[in-house]
Amino acid sequence: MLANIMAGAQNLLTLDAVLALVAGTVGGMVIGALPGFSAAMGVSLLIPITYGMNPVAALTMLVAMYTSAIYGGSITAILCHTPGTPASAATAIDGYQLTKKGRGMEAMGVATFGSALGGTVSAIAMLLIAPALGAFSLKFSVLEYFLLAVFGLTVIASLAGDSVIKGLFSGVMGLALGCVGLDAITGVPRMTLGVIQLEDGINFVPALIGLFSISQVMSLAWDVYHGKKGSVIEDQENLKKSRRLPPWKEMKTLFPTMGRCSIVGTIVGIVPAAGAGVSSWICYSLGKRFSKHPEEFGHGALEGVASCETGNNAATGGALIPLITLGLPGSSVAAILLGGMMIHGLTPGASMFTEHAPTTYAIMIGFLIANILMGVIGMFAAKYIARVSTVPMGLLGPVIVALATAGTFAIRNNMFDVYVMLVFGLIGFVLKKCGFAAPPMILGMVLSEICENNWRRAVILANAKGGMLQYFMGRPIAIVLAILIVISLFSPILMNYVNKKSRAIANEK
Repeated sequence: MLANIMAGAQNLLTLDAVLALVAGTVGGMVIGALPGFSAAMGVSLLIPITYGMNPVAALTMLVAMYTSAIYGGSITAILCHTPGTPASAATAIDGYQLTKKGRGMEAMGVATFGSALGGTVSAIAMLLIAPALGAFSLKFSVLEYFLLAVFGLTVIASLAGDSVIKGLFSGVMGLALGCVGLDAITGVPRMTLGVIQLEDGINFVPALIGLFSISQVMSLAWDVYHGKKGSVIEDQENLKKSRRLPPWKEMKTLFPTMGRCSIVGTIVGIVPAAGAGVSSWICYSLGKRFSKHPEEFGHGALEGVASCETGNNAATGGALIPLITLGLPGSSVAAILLGGMMIHGLTPGASMFTEHAPTTYAIMIGFLIANILMGVIGMFAAKYIARVSTVPMGLLGPVIVALATAGTFAIRNNMFDVYVMLVFGLIGFVLKKCGFAAPPMILGMVLSEICENNWRRAVILANAKGGMLQYFMGRPIAIVLAILIVISLFSPILMNYVNKKSRAIANEK
Protein backbone atom coordinates (compact mmCIF):
# COMPACT_ATOMS: atom_id res chain seq x y z
CA MET A 1 0.00 0.00 0.00
CA LEU A 2 2.81 2.37 0.94
CA ALA A 3 4.49 1.76 -2.42
CA ASN A 4 1.24 2.57 -4.22
CA ILE A 5 0.84 5.76 -2.19
CA MET A 6 4.36 6.84 -3.11
CA ALA A 7 3.73 6.03 -6.78
CA GLY A 8 0.46 7.97 -6.65
CA ALA A 9 2.16 10.97 -5.06
CA GLN A 10 4.83 10.88 -7.77
CA ASN A 11 2.15 10.85 -10.49
CA LEU A 12 0.46 13.79 -8.84
CA LEU A 13 3.63 15.90 -8.61
CA THR A 14 3.57 17.00 -12.24
CA LEU A 15 2.92 20.48 -13.55
CA ASP A 16 -0.33 19.61 -15.34
CA ALA A 17 -1.72 17.70 -12.34
CA VAL A 18 -0.88 20.51 -9.91
CA LEU A 19 -2.40 23.15 -12.18
CA ALA A 20 -5.49 20.98 -12.67
CA LEU A 21 -5.81 20.57 -8.90
CA VAL A 22 -5.67 24.32 -8.28
CA ALA A 23 -8.03 25.11 -11.17
CA GLY A 24 -10.57 22.52 -10.03
CA THR A 25 -10.50 23.81 -6.46
CA VAL A 26 -10.95 27.47 -7.35
CA GLY A 27 -13.47 26.72 -10.12
CA GLY A 28 -15.55 24.60 -7.75
CA MET A 29 -15.68 27.38 -5.18
CA VAL A 30 -16.92 29.81 -7.83
CA ILE A 31 -19.54 27.39 -9.18
CA GLY A 32 -20.74 26.56 -5.69
CA ALA A 33 -21.10 30.24 -4.82
CA LEU A 34 -23.49 30.81 -7.72
CA PRO A 35 -27.09 30.15 -6.62
CA GLY A 36 -28.84 27.79 -8.99
CA PHE A 37 -25.56 26.20 -10.03
CA SER A 38 -24.56 22.90 -8.51
CA ALA A 39 -21.55 20.67 -8.10
CA ALA A 40 -23.12 18.36 -10.70
CA MET A 41 -23.25 21.19 -13.21
CA GLY A 42 -19.67 22.23 -12.51
CA VAL A 43 -18.31 18.70 -12.93
CA SER A 44 -20.32 18.14 -16.12
CA LEU A 45 -18.96 21.38 -17.63
CA LEU A 46 -15.46 20.34 -16.72
CA ILE A 47 -15.50 16.90 -18.32
CA PRO A 48 -14.99 18.09 -21.95
CA ILE A 49 -12.13 20.30 -20.78
CA THR A 50 -10.42 17.25 -19.29
CA TYR A 51 -11.01 15.12 -22.39
CA GLY A 52 -7.47 15.49 -23.74
CA MET A 53 -5.73 15.45 -20.36
CA ASN A 54 -4.01 12.50 -18.74
CA PRO A 55 -6.24 10.55 -16.32
CA VAL A 56 -4.46 11.74 -13.17
CA ALA A 57 -4.77 15.43 -13.96
CA ALA A 58 -8.30 15.06 -15.35
CA LEU A 59 -9.82 13.10 -12.48
CA THR A 60 -7.96 15.08 -9.82
CA MET A 61 -9.47 18.22 -11.33
CA LEU A 62 -12.96 16.67 -11.27
CA VAL A 63 -12.83 15.50 -7.62
CA ALA A 64 -11.37 18.86 -6.58
CA MET A 65 -14.27 20.58 -8.34
CA TYR A 66 -16.68 18.26 -6.51
CA THR A 67 -15.54 18.91 -2.96
CA SER A 68 -14.88 22.65 -3.36
CA ALA A 69 -18.28 23.25 -5.02
CA ILE A 70 -20.02 21.73 -1.99
CA TYR A 71 -18.05 24.15 0.19
CA GLY A 72 -18.62 27.07 -2.20
CA GLY A 73 -22.35 26.89 -1.60
CA SER A 74 -21.77 28.06 1.98
CA ILE A 75 -20.41 31.42 0.80
CA THR A 76 -23.69 32.85 -0.44
CA ALA A 77 -25.66 30.82 2.13
CA ILE A 78 -23.90 32.73 4.91
CA LEU A 79 -23.44 36.14 3.31
CA CYS A 80 -26.61 36.37 1.20
CA HIS A 81 -29.03 33.84 2.75
CA THR A 82 -29.08 32.10 -0.62
CA PRO A 83 -27.60 28.56 -0.57
CA GLY A 84 -25.38 28.07 -3.59
CA THR A 85 -26.04 24.32 -3.46
CA PRO A 86 -28.73 22.18 -1.76
CA ALA A 87 -26.06 20.90 0.64
CA SER A 88 -25.74 24.44 2.05
CA ALA A 89 -29.41 24.89 2.93
CA ALA A 90 -28.83 24.13 6.61
CA THR A 91 -25.84 26.50 6.68
CA ALA A 92 -28.05 29.44 5.76
CA ILE A 93 -30.08 29.09 8.99
CA ASP A 94 -27.38 30.27 11.38
CA GLY A 95 -24.90 31.61 8.85
CA TYR A 96 -27.04 34.50 7.69
CA GLN A 97 -28.07 35.33 11.25
CA LEU A 98 -24.38 35.73 12.06
CA THR A 99 -23.95 37.95 8.99
CA LYS A 100 -26.74 40.24 10.17
CA LYS A 101 -24.90 40.50 13.51
CA GLY A 102 -21.75 41.62 11.70
CA ARG A 103 -20.00 38.24 12.08
CA GLY A 104 -20.38 37.04 8.50
CA MET A 105 -16.68 36.52 7.86
CA GLU A 106 -16.27 34.72 11.19
CA ALA A 107 -19.01 32.33 10.08
CA MET A 108 -17.22 31.96 6.73
CA GLY A 109 -13.99 31.14 8.54
CA VAL A 110 -15.70 28.44 10.60
CA ALA A 111 -17.39 27.04 7.47
CA THR A 112 -14.07 26.99 5.64
CA PHE A 113 -12.20 25.29 8.47
CA GLY A 114 -15.00 22.77 9.03
CA SER A 115 -15.33 21.95 5.33
CA ALA A 116 -11.58 21.42 4.98
CA LEU A 117 -11.49 19.23 8.11
CA GLY A 118 -14.50 17.13 7.08
CA GLY A 119 -13.14 16.63 3.57
CA THR A 120 -9.68 15.74 4.89
CA VAL A 121 -11.06 13.14 7.32
CA SER A 122 -13.15 11.56 4.55
CA ALA A 123 -10.09 11.53 2.25
CA ILE A 124 -8.05 9.68 4.89
CA ALA A 125 -10.94 7.24 5.36
CA MET A 126 -10.97 6.68 1.60
CA LEU A 127 -7.25 5.86 1.60
CA LEU A 128 -7.75 3.33 4.42
CA ILE A 129 -11.06 1.70 3.41
CA ALA A 130 -11.03 1.74 -0.38
CA PRO A 131 -8.18 -0.79 -0.91
CA ALA A 132 -9.94 -3.39 1.28
CA LEU A 133 -13.17 -2.99 -0.66
CA GLY A 134 -11.23 -3.17 -3.91
CA ALA A 135 -9.72 -6.51 -2.87
CA PHE A 136 -13.18 -7.78 -1.98
CA SER A 137 -14.41 -6.95 -5.49
CA LEU A 138 -12.04 -9.62 -6.89
CA LYS A 139 -14.67 -12.17 -5.86
CA PHE A 140 -17.18 -10.70 -8.32
CA SER A 141 -18.22 -12.48 -11.51
CA VAL A 142 -20.28 -11.16 -14.43
CA LEU A 143 -23.51 -11.76 -12.47
CA GLU A 144 -22.31 -9.64 -9.53
CA TYR A 145 -21.21 -6.86 -11.86
CA PHE A 146 -24.62 -6.91 -13.54
CA LEU A 147 -26.38 -6.70 -10.19
CA LEU A 148 -24.01 -3.92 -9.09
CA ALA A 149 -24.94 -1.95 -12.19
CA VAL A 150 -28.63 -2.44 -11.44
CA PHE A 151 -28.03 -1.47 -7.81
CA GLY A 152 -26.25 1.69 -8.91
CA LEU A 153 -29.18 2.59 -11.11
CA THR A 154 -31.71 2.08 -8.32
CA VAL A 155 -29.57 4.10 -5.90
CA ILE A 156 -29.53 7.16 -8.10
CA ALA A 157 -33.14 6.68 -9.11
CA SER A 158 -34.16 6.59 -5.47
CA LEU A 159 -32.12 9.71 -4.85
CA ALA A 160 -33.88 11.56 -7.65
CA GLY A 161 -36.70 13.05 -5.65
CA ASP A 162 -39.99 12.36 -3.99
CA SER A 163 -41.18 9.91 -6.62
CA VAL A 164 -39.35 6.60 -6.99
CA ILE A 165 -41.38 5.89 -10.13
CA LYS A 166 -40.19 9.10 -11.80
CA GLY A 167 -36.61 8.34 -10.83
CA LEU A 168 -36.78 4.84 -12.23
CA PHE A 169 -38.46 6.14 -15.38
CA SER A 170 -35.53 8.50 -15.97
CA GLY A 171 -33.11 5.64 -15.36
CA VAL A 172 -34.91 3.35 -17.83
CA MET A 173 -34.84 6.17 -20.41
CA GLY A 174 -31.09 6.39 -19.91
CA LEU A 175 -30.72 2.64 -20.36
CA ALA A 176 -32.70 2.81 -23.61
CA LEU A 177 -30.62 5.73 -24.90
CA GLY A 178 -27.48 3.79 -24.03
CA CYS A 179 -28.62 1.04 -26.41
CA VAL A 180 -28.63 3.41 -29.40
CA GLY A 181 -26.03 2.38 -31.97
CA LEU A 182 -24.61 -0.89 -33.23
CA ASP A 183 -25.26 -4.05 -31.22
CA ALA A 184 -21.96 -5.09 -29.64
CA ILE A 185 -22.46 -8.76 -30.59
CA THR A 186 -24.50 -8.83 -33.80
CA GLY A 187 -23.43 -5.46 -35.25
CA VAL A 188 -27.05 -4.62 -36.14
CA PRO A 189 -28.03 -0.91 -35.82
CA ARG A 190 -30.49 -0.23 -32.99
CA MET A 191 -32.74 2.82 -32.58
CA THR A 192 -30.61 4.97 -34.88
CA LEU A 193 -33.62 6.30 -36.86
CA GLY A 194 -31.48 6.05 -39.99
CA VAL A 195 -28.99 8.65 -38.72
CA ILE A 196 -25.47 7.48 -39.55
CA GLN A 197 -23.90 9.54 -36.76
CA LEU A 198 -25.91 7.59 -34.19
CA GLU A 199 -24.43 4.24 -35.23
CA ASP A 200 -21.55 4.99 -32.85
CA GLY A 201 -24.09 5.58 -30.11
CA ILE A 202 -24.97 8.81 -28.32
CA ASN A 203 -21.81 10.54 -27.18
CA PHE A 204 -21.90 10.67 -23.40
CA VAL A 205 -20.23 14.06 -22.89
CA PRO A 206 -22.60 16.19 -25.05
CA ALA A 207 -25.57 14.48 -23.42
CA LEU A 208 -24.09 15.16 -19.99
CA ILE A 209 -23.45 18.84 -20.67
CA GLY A 210 -26.91 19.27 -22.16
CA LEU A 211 -28.74 17.63 -19.26
CA PHE A 212 -26.89 19.46 -16.50
CA SER A 213 -25.60 22.74 -17.94
CA ILE A 214 -27.79 23.81 -20.85
CA SER A 215 -30.97 22.82 -18.99
CA GLN A 216 -29.84 24.95 -16.02
CA VAL A 217 -29.26 27.94 -18.30
CA MET A 218 -32.76 27.46 -19.69
CA SER A 219 -34.10 27.42 -16.13
CA LEU A 220 -32.23 30.64 -15.32
CA ALA A 221 -33.57 32.28 -18.48
CA TRP A 222 -37.05 31.16 -17.47
CA ASP A 223 -36.63 32.73 -14.03
CA VAL A 224 -35.29 36.01 -15.44
CA TYR A 225 -38.17 36.14 -17.93
CA HIS A 226 -40.63 35.76 -15.07
CA GLY A 227 -39.18 38.66 -13.15
CA LYS A 228 -36.84 37.11 -10.63
CA LYS A 229 -34.00 39.36 -9.48
CA GLY A 230 -30.86 39.37 -11.51
CA SER A 231 -28.38 38.87 -8.66
CA VAL A 232 -28.61 37.53 -5.15
CA ILE A 233 -26.29 39.63 -3.02
CA GLU A 234 -28.26 41.71 -0.51
CA ASP A 235 -25.64 43.84 1.16
CA GLN A 236 -22.15 44.32 -0.21
CA GLU A 237 -20.96 45.61 3.14
CA ASN A 238 -21.51 42.18 4.66
CA LEU A 239 -18.45 41.04 2.75
CA LYS A 240 -16.26 43.43 4.70
CA LYS A 241 -17.57 42.89 8.21
CA SER A 242 -15.91 41.01 11.06
CA ARG A 243 -12.66 39.06 11.37
CA ARG A 244 -11.75 35.89 9.46
CA LEU A 245 -12.13 33.58 12.49
CA PRO A 246 -13.83 33.88 15.88
CA PRO A 247 -11.64 34.34 18.99
CA TRP A 248 -9.60 31.25 19.94
CA LYS A 249 -11.60 30.78 23.15
CA GLU A 250 -14.76 30.36 21.06
CA MET A 251 -13.09 28.53 18.17
CA LYS A 252 -11.67 25.69 20.28
CA THR A 253 -15.14 24.81 21.58
CA LEU A 254 -16.14 23.93 18.01
CA PHE A 255 -13.52 21.18 17.53
CA PRO A 256 -15.52 18.36 19.21
CA THR A 257 -18.52 19.19 17.00
CA MET A 258 -16.34 19.19 13.88
CA GLY A 259 -14.75 15.88 14.87
CA ARG A 260 -18.09 14.12 15.40
CA CYS A 261 -19.55 15.50 12.19
CA SER A 262 -16.47 14.50 10.18
CA ILE A 263 -17.00 10.85 11.13
CA VAL A 264 -20.80 10.91 10.81
CA GLY A 265 -20.63 12.76 7.48
CA THR A 266 -18.19 10.22 6.03
CA ILE A 267 -20.46 7.33 7.06
CA VAL A 268 -23.54 9.06 5.64
CA GLY A 269 -21.67 9.70 2.38
CA ILE A 270 -20.90 6.00 2.01
CA VAL A 271 -24.58 5.12 2.43
CA PRO A 272 -26.28 5.04 -0.99
CA ALA A 273 -29.07 7.57 -1.59
CA ALA A 274 -27.91 9.88 1.19
CA GLY A 275 -25.31 12.41 0.06
CA ALA A 276 -24.13 15.83 1.19
CA GLY A 277 -27.60 17.35 1.56
CA VAL A 278 -28.87 14.69 3.94
CA SER A 279 -25.53 14.64 5.76
CA SER A 280 -25.74 18.39 6.32
CA TRP A 281 -29.14 18.18 8.06
CA ILE A 282 -28.23 15.10 10.10
CA CYS A 283 -25.02 16.73 11.34
CA TYR A 284 -26.86 19.98 12.08
CA SER A 285 -29.34 18.16 14.31
CA LEU A 286 -26.45 16.18 15.85
CA GLY A 287 -24.65 19.43 16.64
CA LYS A 288 -27.76 20.78 18.32
CA ARG A 289 -28.19 17.61 20.43
CA PHE A 290 -24.63 17.79 21.79
CA SER A 291 -24.50 21.57 22.14
CA LYS A 292 -24.31 23.22 25.57
CA HIS A 293 -26.38 26.08 24.15
CA PRO A 294 -28.98 24.50 21.82
CA GLU A 295 -31.24 27.54 22.23
CA GLU A 296 -28.78 29.55 20.10
CA PHE A 297 -29.34 27.33 17.05
CA GLY A 298 -31.41 29.20 14.49
CA HIS A 299 -30.37 32.56 15.92
CA GLY A 300 -26.72 32.67 14.89
CA ALA A 301 -24.84 29.71 16.38
CA LEU A 302 -21.31 29.08 15.13
CA GLU A 303 -21.81 25.43 16.15
CA GLY A 304 -24.66 25.22 13.64
CA VAL A 305 -22.42 26.43 10.81
CA ALA A 306 -19.56 24.16 11.90
CA SER A 307 -21.70 21.03 12.14
CA CYS A 308 -23.46 21.16 8.78
CA GLU A 309 -20.45 22.41 6.80
CA THR A 310 -18.18 19.74 8.26
CA GLY A 311 -20.81 17.09 7.59
CA ASN A 312 -21.58 17.96 3.97
CA ASN A 313 -17.94 18.01 2.86
CA ALA A 314 -17.17 14.82 4.77
CA ALA A 315 -19.91 13.16 2.72
CA THR A 316 -18.05 13.92 -0.54
CA GLY A 317 -15.16 11.62 0.31
CA GLY A 318 -17.55 9.03 1.67
CA ALA A 319 -19.46 8.98 -1.64
CA LEU A 320 -16.22 8.33 -3.55
CA ILE A 321 -15.41 5.15 -1.59
CA PRO A 322 -18.12 2.90 -3.10
CA LEU A 323 -17.70 4.70 -6.44
CA ILE A 324 -14.03 3.81 -6.84
CA THR A 325 -14.20 0.32 -5.35
CA LEU A 326 -17.53 -1.00 -6.61
CA GLY A 327 -18.77 1.47 -9.21
CA LEU A 328 -21.68 2.51 -6.94
CA PRO A 329 -22.31 6.26 -7.06
CA GLY A 330 -23.77 7.54 -3.80
CA SER A 331 -24.76 10.92 -5.23
CA SER A 332 -25.63 12.57 -8.54
CA VAL A 333 -22.13 14.07 -8.79
CA ALA A 334 -20.61 10.65 -8.18
CA ALA A 335 -22.69 9.33 -11.09
CA ILE A 336 -21.15 11.96 -13.35
CA LEU A 337 -17.69 11.14 -12.01
CA LEU A 338 -18.34 7.50 -12.88
CA GLY A 339 -18.84 8.55 -16.48
CA GLY A 340 -15.70 10.68 -16.34
CA MET A 341 -13.67 7.73 -15.04
CA MET A 342 -14.89 5.49 -17.83
CA ILE A 343 -14.14 8.15 -20.44
CA HIS A 344 -10.53 8.11 -19.23
CA GLY A 345 -10.32 4.32 -19.38
CA LEU A 346 -10.82 3.53 -15.69
CA THR A 347 -13.39 0.93 -14.63
CA PRO A 348 -14.27 0.92 -10.91
CA GLY A 349 -13.44 -2.29 -9.10
CA ALA A 350 -10.40 -4.40 -8.33
CA SER A 351 -8.48 -3.13 -11.37
CA MET A 352 -8.35 0.33 -9.76
CA PHE A 353 -6.01 -1.15 -7.13
CA THR A 354 -4.03 -3.49 -9.37
CA GLU A 355 -3.22 -2.33 -12.89
CA HIS A 356 -4.35 1.29 -12.25
CA ALA A 357 -3.13 1.54 -8.64
CA PRO A 358 -0.77 4.53 -9.15
CA THR A 359 -3.52 6.50 -10.89
CA THR A 360 -6.09 5.59 -8.24
CA TYR A 361 -3.88 6.61 -5.33
CA ALA A 362 -2.94 9.80 -7.15
CA ILE A 363 -6.64 10.69 -7.38
CA MET A 364 -7.22 9.95 -3.68
CA ILE A 365 -4.17 11.95 -2.61
CA GLY A 366 -5.29 14.73 -4.95
CA PHE A 367 -8.68 14.74 -3.24
CA LEU A 368 -6.92 15.05 0.13
CA ILE A 369 -4.75 17.94 -1.05
CA ALA A 370 -7.75 19.62 -2.70
CA ASN A 371 -9.52 19.83 0.66
CA ILE A 372 -6.47 21.33 2.35
CA LEU A 373 -5.97 23.76 -0.54
CA MET A 374 -9.68 24.63 -0.41
CA GLY A 375 -9.29 25.59 3.24
CA VAL A 376 -6.27 27.80 2.58
CA ILE A 377 -7.77 29.56 -0.44
CA GLY A 378 -11.21 29.86 1.15
CA MET A 379 -9.81 31.49 4.27
CA PHE A 380 -8.38 34.36 2.25
CA ALA A 381 -10.49 34.54 -0.90
CA ALA A 382 -14.07 33.68 0.14
CA LYS A 383 -15.27 37.27 0.32
CA TYR A 384 -13.91 37.95 -3.16
CA ILE A 385 -15.40 34.79 -4.65
CA ALA A 386 -18.76 35.78 -3.15
CA ARG A 387 -18.82 38.81 -5.44
CA VAL A 388 -19.36 36.45 -8.37
CA SER A 389 -22.93 36.22 -7.14
CA THR A 390 -23.42 39.89 -8.00
CA VAL A 391 -23.16 39.12 -11.72
CA PRO A 392 -26.66 39.23 -13.24
CA MET A 393 -28.01 35.82 -14.15
CA GLY A 394 -28.89 37.19 -17.57
CA LEU A 395 -25.17 37.55 -18.29
CA LEU A 396 -24.08 34.24 -16.80
CA GLY A 397 -26.34 32.23 -19.08
CA PRO A 398 -24.68 33.19 -22.39
CA VAL A 399 -21.23 32.62 -20.90
CA ILE A 400 -22.18 29.09 -19.80
CA VAL A 401 -23.70 28.31 -23.22
CA ALA A 402 -20.57 29.56 -25.00
CA LEU A 403 -18.28 27.45 -22.81
CA ALA A 404 -20.49 24.38 -23.18
CA THR A 405 -20.69 24.73 -26.98
CA ALA A 406 -16.95 25.26 -27.40
CA GLY A 407 -16.13 22.34 -25.11
CA THR A 408 -18.58 20.00 -26.83
CA PHE A 409 -17.41 20.86 -30.34
CA ALA A 410 -13.74 20.52 -29.38
CA ILE A 411 -14.15 16.88 -28.33
CA ARG A 412 -14.45 15.52 -31.86
CA ASN A 413 -14.68 18.69 -33.99
CA ASN A 414 -18.18 17.51 -34.83
CA MET A 415 -21.19 19.83 -35.06
CA PHE A 416 -23.52 16.87 -34.55
CA ASP A 417 -22.33 16.66 -30.94
CA VAL A 418 -23.45 20.26 -30.42
CA TYR A 419 -26.91 19.36 -31.73
CA VAL A 420 -26.98 16.41 -29.31
CA MET A 421 -26.05 18.76 -26.46
CA LEU A 422 -28.88 21.18 -27.33
CA VAL A 423 -31.45 18.36 -27.66
CA PHE A 424 -30.47 16.94 -24.29
CA GLY A 425 -30.56 20.44 -22.81
CA LEU A 426 -34.18 20.75 -23.88
CA ILE A 427 -34.89 17.24 -22.55
CA GLY A 428 -33.31 18.17 -19.20
CA PHE A 429 -35.34 21.38 -18.97
CA VAL A 430 -38.61 19.58 -19.70
CA LEU A 431 -37.74 16.81 -17.23
CA LYS A 432 -37.05 19.37 -14.50
CA LYS A 433 -40.32 21.20 -15.11
CA CYS A 434 -42.22 17.90 -15.00
CA GLY A 435 -40.60 16.81 -11.75
CA PHE A 436 -38.20 14.26 -13.25
CA ALA A 437 -34.48 14.23 -12.42
CA ALA A 438 -31.58 14.04 -14.86
CA PRO A 439 -29.01 12.03 -12.78
CA PRO A 440 -30.79 8.67 -13.21
CA MET A 441 -30.92 9.19 -16.97
CA ILE A 442 -27.24 9.97 -17.33
CA LEU A 443 -26.33 7.05 -15.06
CA GLY A 444 -28.55 4.78 -17.13
CA MET A 445 -26.60 5.77 -20.22
CA VAL A 446 -23.31 5.02 -18.43
CA LEU A 447 -24.47 1.66 -17.06
CA SER A 448 -26.37 0.48 -20.13
CA GLU A 449 -23.43 -1.27 -21.79
CA ILE A 450 -22.25 -2.75 -18.47
CA CYS A 451 -25.72 -4.13 -17.74
CA GLU A 452 -26.26 -5.58 -21.20
CA ASN A 453 -22.85 -7.20 -21.69
CA ASN A 454 -22.62 -8.71 -18.21
CA TRP A 455 -26.20 -9.98 -18.35
CA ARG A 456 -25.56 -11.75 -21.65
CA ARG A 457 -22.43 -13.36 -20.26
CA ALA A 458 -24.26 -14.33 -17.07
CA VAL A 459 -26.99 -16.05 -19.10
CA ILE A 460 -24.36 -18.05 -21.03
CA LEU A 461 -22.67 -19.15 -17.79
CA ALA A 462 -26.02 -19.96 -16.18
CA ASN A 463 -27.01 -22.21 -19.09
CA ALA A 464 -23.75 -24.06 -18.68
CA LYS A 465 -24.42 -24.56 -14.95
CA GLY A 466 -27.96 -25.86 -15.14
CA GLY A 467 -30.03 -22.65 -15.24
CA MET A 468 -30.09 -19.13 -13.87
CA LEU A 469 -31.76 -20.02 -10.54
CA GLN A 470 -29.18 -22.66 -9.71
CA TYR A 471 -26.35 -20.36 -10.80
CA PHE A 472 -27.78 -17.46 -8.76
CA MET A 473 -28.37 -19.49 -5.59
CA GLY A 474 -24.79 -20.70 -5.66
CA ARG A 475 -23.41 -17.16 -5.38
CA PRO A 476 -23.97 -15.60 -1.93
CA ILE A 477 -22.68 -12.17 -2.99
CA ALA A 478 -25.25 -12.06 -5.78
CA ILE A 479 -28.02 -12.88 -3.29
CA VAL A 480 -26.89 -10.05 -1.00
CA LEU A 481 -26.79 -7.61 -3.92
CA ALA A 482 -30.29 -8.64 -4.98
CA ILE A 483 -31.54 -7.93 -1.44
CA LEU A 484 -29.78 -4.54 -1.47
CA ILE A 485 -31.50 -3.69 -4.75
CA VAL A 486 -34.89 -4.31 -3.17
CA ILE A 487 -33.94 -2.26 -0.09
CA SER A 488 -32.66 0.56 -2.30
CA LEU A 489 -36.04 0.87 -3.98
CA PHE A 490 -37.60 1.65 -0.61
CA SER A 491 -34.75 3.83 0.68
CA PRO A 492 -36.35 7.15 -0.36
CA ILE A 493 -39.11 6.58 2.17
CA LEU A 494 -36.55 5.98 4.91
CA MET A 495 -34.28 8.87 3.87
CA ASN A 496 -37.20 11.28 3.60
CA TYR A 497 -38.26 10.27 7.10
CA VAL A 498 -34.73 10.75 8.49
CA ASN A 499 -34.36 14.07 6.69
CA LYS A 500 -37.70 15.38 7.98
CA LYS A 501 -36.91 14.31 11.55
CA SER A 502 -33.48 15.97 11.31
CA ARG A 503 -35.02 19.18 9.99
CA ALA A 504 -37.66 19.13 12.71
CA ILE A 505 -35.06 18.70 15.45
CA ALA A 506 -32.84 21.36 13.86
CA ASN A 507 -35.65 23.90 13.70
CA GLU A 508 -36.96 23.33 17.25
CA LYS A 509 -36.86 26.47 19.22
